[in-house]
Amino acid sequence: MTDHTIDDETALPGAEENRRQVLYWRLLARLFDHEEQATLESASLAVVEDIGLPPALLDPQASIDAIVQRHPELVAEFDALMVPETEEEGRDRAAEVRRAALVSKVLLNVFATGTGTVTAGQLARWQSDAGWLERALGCKPGELRGGRGAGHGAGSGGAGGGVSPTGTGGGGRTPDLGRLVPEIGPELGALEADLVKRMHLREVLADPRLAAQLTPSMSLIEQLLRDKNNLSGVALANAKALIRRFVDEVADVLRTQVEKASVGALDRSIPPKRVFRNLDLDRTIWKNLTNWDPEEERLYVDRLYYRHTARRTTPQRLIVVVDQSGSMVDSMVNCTILASIFAGLPKVDVHLIAYDTQALDLTPWVSDPFETLLRTNLGGGTDGTVAMALAQPKIAEPRNTVVVWISDFYEWRSEPLFESMAAIHRSGAKFIPVGSVTSSGRGSVNPWFRERFKDLGTPVISGHIRKLVEELKSFLA
Repeated sequence: MTDHTIDDETALPGAEENRRQVLYWRLLARLFDHEEQATLESASLAVVEDIGLPPALLDPQASIDAIVQRHPELVAEFDALMVPETEEEGRDRAAEVRRAALVSKVLLNVFATGTGTVTAGQLARWQSDAGWLERALGCKPGELRGGRGAGHGAGSGGAGGGVSPTGTGGGGRTPDLGRLVPEIGPELGALEADLVKRMHLREVLADPRLAAQLTPSMSLIEQLLRDKNNLSGVALANAKALIRRFVDEVADVLRTQVEKASVGALDRSIPPKRVFRNLDLDRTIWKNLTNWDPEEERLYVDRLYYRHTARRTTPQRLIVVVDQSGSMVDSMVNCTILASIFAGLPKVDVHLIAYDTQALDLTPWVSDPFETLLRTNLGGGTDGTVAMALAQPKIAEPRNTVVVWISDFYEWRSEPLFESMAAIHRSGAKFIPVGSVTSSGRGSVNPWFRERFKDLGTPVISGHIRKLVEELKSFLA
């Protein structure tokens, strides 16, 4: 007879493995069938109570905020909960069961959104729970949805890179979110947009108490911009307040990215200012080493050296043309705010044009993105030739001009528009076609335009807004 030995790894699942499977089967049942499965519910309750977790984890109505308020010790477990851990010898199956219970709560609260009308409180609760999912993935709340948290954790990782964990559950690792959960950011945005559509927004805005529960997000701002002409009185005032809050929060993130690079080359023809903050300590020590007294062990300084800080700048003109059709709302909001930030830089003359089938010169309000957005009208078709008619006369000095054109380029009159764009490029102006400038990094571009821009030597920028910021900074430097 042959002796068959079964090691721990190939053994039949034990009690811990069965418990984990019960929790995940309940998760799948809840996600795909709104009817409660009594057997799975009772079995899951027994598991949760046995491992010392609160039964509220199984309550669909309980938000994660409510749970951690009553059980603050769980905050550290929710943070970076879903970030892959380093490979270690053996498996802690008891910890896996505990993690399964927490993960199930996060996923159900975010992805089991149900049907029917949504209240302002329910939307606020979902936004908070979505923030906990982002924290579980090692991100800041709002980062994956392209909200206010974006730009801090992702700022140093480059487009498409990982983000730093904010909690203690990830062991300090940086997850590759593109590989871990592809497209989860845009999907979260789509879920949020669906909840906003199911909410009776006008009634909520008319009630200051309910309006105060709303958290501004890109999905909510899009709905407000679409409906602003139908609002009045208290509802309009509350809508404007939400838009203003969102604009200010996104502007803080983008301003940090823009200010990371200085504009203009150092002008060494201007003597440096002789102030302490400009003191070049390393150079001063190096140049005075001949004055070192070995007996006294002292360095005598007979001349101080200062750093040059004045920069040689040439007035630059930045012309931003934004497609304001409904599919481009994320790009329009981000680029309107970005234009206002560049308008605040010295020696930069910014012009802003929005278009659909008609074009609107928004340059007088370019410094105030809030007022600019209120003057836009989302929806309709796209005819870029009407915007080109406004943009071309603004190109007075091509060598000192950059034209940024943000659109998905699904145009009514493609060939005439592309010829005009090619003419701008040939004139010596820098032409930057942008397919999507979103915080989440998803968008589509007409393949016909994409190929022709590539042949022209001006490939389309698409993805995270950080790419456009870097491109503009390199031109203005």
